[in-house]
Amino acid sequence: MAVTAAAVGFEAVETHLFGRAWLEALVLAILLGSAIRTAWTPSQRFFPGIAFGAKTVLEIAVVMLGASLSLATILAAGPGLLFGIAGVVVVAILSSYGIGRALGLHSRMAILVACGNSICGNSAIAATAPVIGADGEDVAASIAFTAVLGVLVVLGLPLLVPLLGLSPMQYGVLAGLTVYAVPQVLAATAPVAALSVQVGTLVKLVRVLMLGPVVLMLSLGASRLREETDEAAPGVTAGDRPARGGLAIQRLVPWFILAFLALAGLRSAGLIPQIALAPMSETANVLTVVSMAALGLGVDVRSVAKAGARVTLAVIASLLALGAVSLGLIHVLGLV
Repeated sequence: MAVTAAAVGFEAVETHLFGRAWLEALVLAILLGSAIRTAWTPSQRFFPGIAFGAKTVLEIAVVMLGASLSLATILAAGPGLLFGIAGVVVVAILSSYGIGRALGLHSRMAILVACGNSICGNSAIAATAPVIGADGEDVAASIAFTAVLGVLVVLGLPLLVPLLGLSPMQYGVLAGLTVYAVPQVLAATAPVAALSVQVGTLVKLVRVLMLGPVVLMLSLGASRLREETDEAAPGVTAGDRPARGGLAIQRLVPWFILAFLALAGLRSAGLIPQIALAPMSETANVLTVVSMAALGLGVDVRSVAKAGARVTLAVIASLLALGAVSLGLIHVLGLV
């Protein structure tokens, strides 16, 4: 909790000094946690708490994110753009995964980079990690490099408006499809036009909605990855693993994904009181920061650094591919 409080405090200082937070509390938490872990090796009595924060707290945060998704808002955008955004996300995930594997990243890291780039950056990485059995070092590495690149995208993307002759509508779609977080979309589009802000935010929200289906599909196909992780983890016994027989839904789909989808359904049906949405969203954000701090405390920075160059190159190449696909969608839809 101390690391979480420090991260939130640093974000507030950034906002006060610069008018915006260039590094969000989520990123600061994992960086601070990793720095503390580098300087201090915790004793065994701290490990259960760190593991609980990195896994269980993260899963609860993913569940609560379901309350922020509304099907009605998405349907109002129209079928052409909706299918286009879904298509861009699918193509971007596949191409990014291929790039990561070609650069020598193992499957779990390649999936984290692909989902982070293609959907919503840190949140997608955090939601995907427990599904595919990614360890803290993979999560820390992918979030660290994605966060740095995310800031550069916010700063550099507006420069494409005069270079490519983009209209406010076109730029809004491009920003919504390529920028990682909703606050970053606002920062990237505000200097261009109010229309860019509105369109970019809507496109980004639709893109975020892809997180549920993507994580669900990964959970259905990632049992082998999870089993490999269990077998590689020290201290894991046969009794700790899911039963191999049958088609138990708990084994195919993690509980928190089912709860996430259920909460999203309740939100879409109007069964969650409007007054509860903001507190639930804020609680999800806080829990995510707590889990990132725990992940940082469990990470050996030296191991993360070993994967640095390949991960950075994979993230950059994946982002360029995402940008190219997004521009292609703008051209196909004939947006002006």
